[in-house]
Amino acid sequence: NNYLGLANHPHVKARVKAAIDKYGIGVGGPPLLNGYNKLIEEAEERLAALKFQEDALLYSSGFMANLGVVSALTQPNDVILYDELSHASFFDGIKQTKAKAVQFAHNNLSNLEIILQNFCDCSGTLFVCVEGVYSMDGNLAPLRQISQLCKTYGAILMVDDAHGTGVLGKGGSGTGSHFNCSQDIDLTMGTFSKVFAVCGAFLAGNKDLIHYLRFHSRQYIFSASIPPTVTAAVLGGLDVVEKEPWLRTTLLENAKYAIEKLSRFAFCAKPEAAIIALQLPDRMDIRKASLAFHQLNIFINPIEYPAVATNRQRFRISLMATHTKEDIDCLADAVEEVWNTSSVYNPA
Repeated sequence: NNYLGLANHPHVKARVKAAIDKYGIGVGGPPLLNGYNKLIEEAEERLAALKFQEDALLYSSGFMANLGVVSALTQPNDVILYDELSHASFFDGIKQTKAKAVQFAHNNLSNLEIILQNFCDCSGTLFVCVEGVYSMDGNLAPLRQISQLCKTYGAILMVDDAHGTGVLGKGGSGTGSHFNCSQDIDLTMGTFSKVFAVCGAFLAGNKDLIHYLRFHSRQYIFSASIPPTVTAAVLGGLDVVEKEPWLRTTLLENAKYAIEKLSRFAFCAKPEAAIIALQLPDRMDIRKASLAFHQLNIFINPIEYPAVATNRQRFRISLMATHTKEDIDCLADAVEEVWNTSSVYNPA
């Protein structure tokens, strides 16, 4: 998921080296005690600005951010409506709350509206939770329409934009900006393990909401702060996102080219960002096929259960700005070769 190639960008590495010289390698405590520093403060301010929000706070991982926000914000009389393809961390967050959780069919606006109608008079708060870019399919949530439904029925909109941040929208703001509805998103989660190629995550929202989470989200309160090396990498990445917009342009051009080259194969969903999910042919053994790709010097992620259902296994391709057209041609040739290799298929 190193979409812009920031893991090896010279500016990012220089910022990390400078941070080590000034701050050392760690902070040795949680943010409310001794774990808050100038780097974290700057990162929060800049990430909030990136998302057109008032404030932000940092978590040790995207998993912890999703656990933290769901468990801290919801009460027993609240109702959470969530897309059936939500991330595993969100499902685990639901397990930690006493709120009622109701699933709706993936990106199905009619189904969502029916459920909103059924629960709009609940005694608590109504939450709608979706992803900006769905990580296992590569398609986008129709955020403009979803945000309008949330307005109509008085729901809070929460968006996990792990794979949209730094990739889509104005200045890399994300999926909300891509659909010109950032102002209608109440709370956004983004991770550092995707475009920034490190560890950690953030939540961005209005000041009151973020202030509340600082003192009520147990995953934030009782976790050690991310180290200066990581924060510096994020700040360096933000510098690059702002100053080198052509990287996003190249990334999306690469994705478009790859989609064209791979169009003869079946996609799990319409690719709309930098992820392409290839549907397995009947009887293909994903592990044998994965080994075949490896032998062709092609790295491609095999996605198996429990990341997806056992009958929905696929190969997930993540494009990068640093890929060349020749790289993508090699990928397409490799897929063609593996798809036509009899030894990767189970007997009929």
